[in-house]
This record gives sequence, structure tokens and C-alpha cells, in this order.
Amino acid sequence: MVRDGYIYGLSLLAVAALVAWATGTWVWAIPPVLLAVFFLWFFRDPERPIPTEPGLIVSPADGLVTEAVTISTPEGPRKRISIFLSVFDVHVNRAPIAGELREVRYYKGQYLNAMNPASAESNERNVVTMWGEGIEVTFKQIAGLLARRIVFPLKAGDRVARGQRVGLIKFGSRTDVVMPAEAEFQVKVGQRVKGGASVIAIMMAGMGAATERRLNRSTSARVDPETEEGDRP
Repeated sequence: MVRDGYIYGLSLLAVAALVAWATGTWVWAIPPVLLAVFFLWFFRDPERPIPTEPGLIVSPADGLVTEAVTISTPEGPRKRISIFLSVFDVHVNRAPIAGELREVRYYKGQYLNAMNPASAESNERNVVTMWGEGIEVTFKQIAGLLARRIVFPLKAGDRVARGQRVGLIKFGSRTDVVMPAEAEFQVKVGQRVKGGASVIAIMMAGMGAATERRLNRSTSARVDPETEEGDRP
């Protein structure tokens, strides 16, 4: 369980005990007890089997796939998958690939409904660019209508394993994953995925080296996910 679950849960149980003592009955203590149970459940952090085969990109979050598209970027076409996390999903985020965090950028913003496509550019968000396994992958933690805090304790230069826990978005939110155009989608819109365990895309054999050479030739025109334009294939 995430530490926050204990903080919220135990605090509410203490409130329930205080209310019961002050009123002489547990009836008025039922609401804070129910809230405590909810928070303990919400901040759950289950173990997941992480796929180990090369070339796999795993989901960084639990939730519902709401978009799987090809987008235009300054470096050419790339693919993007969007995942919506409801208040009922596990909200711990995991690394989609193994590698180095090359850039971590935090943006303040609004709190539109995470199902709204405009939330990707308008909402509070944390944009993480990773390099590893011969490819570059960018994923966004996007706050939603209820979310009020994005947690990401890592920094540029840190190295992570595929499926490693890397952060948290509290309450409803969205996570986007931007990957090379050569990646083959393994999920579709409407499908539910689990962070760290569900394979969302596969890199075709030999494409990692090609992508690396292209990126090395384009260091002056790095992908900025904030300016990307979406085009459905």
C-alpha cells in the first residue's frame, strides 16, 4: 500500500474514535470509518508480474484505453496511447520501459475531466522522457477533475527498470504514452490494462537501432509532446 493510504486511513479512524467518544455512540462515526476504508483501498499497490521479453512497452498505469493513434511531431510520426484512470483504479504509475530518465518537466494547469482530449495540454501534468532498450518513450502523468496532486520523486539521470514504480496520481487522472512509429499496438480503445503487467506495444525486431540513429541525427529537434498534433491512422 502507498504510504498516503495509511496517513488518510489512520487519520480518519482517529476522527471516528473521537466522534464516537464525544457523542457516546458509534452511529456518527460510521461516515469517517467508511472513508477510512475507502482510502485504504484506493491507495492499494498490488504486486504485478512484469514481462521480461525484449522490445515490449508496458502500460504505465491501470485503467481504460481511450485512444490509440498516430500523431505528428517535429521528428515525424509517432504513436500515442491514452489511458484513463477512474477513482476505482490503482493509481500507482510504473515505467513503460527500462532505461534512463532523460527529461522530467512539470507543468501547472487546469483540472479538466481527464476524458477530455484538451486535458493533455491544459491540465496539470508531468512529462517524462525516457531512453532505453534502443528507443525513446515519453509518458505524461495528467491530473484529472478530482486529482489535485501528481507525485514523481525521480529526476533526470535516474535509471529505472521496466515496470518499476515511479509515481502516483491521486484520484481520477490520465496517462499518455508516446512511442516510436514502428511500435505495434497490442491494445485497442475500450480495453482495460494493468500498470507494469499489460503489454501495450511491441517494437519490431531491428527497429530499435534505426530509431536510435534517427534520434542521434535529430538532437536539435527533440520531440515536444506539448506541441504534438493527433491524426488518426
